[in-house]
Amino acid sequence: MKSSDAQILMVPGLSGPDEGHWQSRWQSRLRTARWVGTADDPVDRHGRVEALVAAAEAGDRPVVLIAHGLGVLDVAFAAPRLNGRVAGALLVAPPDPAAAGVPGYEDVPRDPLPFPSLLVASATDPGCVPAVADDLAAAWGSQFVDAGDAGGLDSASGHGPWPEGLTRFATLMARL
Repeated sequence: MKSSDAQILMVPGLSGPDEGHWQSRWQSRLRTARWVGTADDPVDRHGRVEALVAAAEAGDRPVVLIAHGLGVLDVAFAAPRLNGRVAGALLVAPPDPAAAGVPGYEDVPRDPLPFPSLLVASATDPGCVPAVADDLAAAWGSQFVDAGDAGGLDSASGHGPWPEGLTRFATLMARL
């Protein structure tokens, strides 16, 4: 599938990305991409998940999700209601649900996602150790990609443009 044939929904992390973050850069380059969810303080999981479901239901094209951080967990919570609308998902740097310290996210669903997904995690992410990320990928039926020493895969860790991520996204799109 070509990215131009899909409605690409960017699902942000806890406080949303800054302008230098790879998600912001990609969103400005992918003409069918748009943001969903909000940067809530305090975080409203229900509101974030409802916004994701509504955005997925609103379009007339197949939906592809690009989620980072807490947005990855939003995808897991929304997944049962997204069946048939979502063609695939790129899931990047999920936080450890047990250690994230965000109310409402401790008991993240562990059912297989009803769409193909690729989960990219770093060996040095301060928010999630590799074993937890690998376990989430296995539970969700996601292909796991170890990004190596990449921190939180965000601007702070030097992943502004993140060309390796674009390559992973292209690989996912080719499978859809």
